[in-house]
Amino acid sequence: MSHTPHELAEEFPNHIEQLHDLKMNNAHFVKLAELYHDVNREIHRIETGIEAASEIHETSLRKQRVMLKDHIAEMLDKT
Repeated sequence: MSHTPHELAEEFPNHIEQLHDLKMNNAHFVKLAELYHDVNREIHRIETGIEAASEIHETSLRKQRVMLKDHIAEMLDKT
């Protein structure tokens, strides 16, 4: 299987320990990270042609990914 870009560890390489700590201790973060992962994987499937989607749907997913990433970044900044 090909590498999926935009995984959280790649997006926040200087916060690997914080990501792990939040994953182990913060239920809200776990939900956000799972949603980010699901959206990111869907975008990757669309980009690689595994899954078909309208341009509107793909754009919506990309916006959702950015929103989730921003929220995760805020959580990382607070820890």
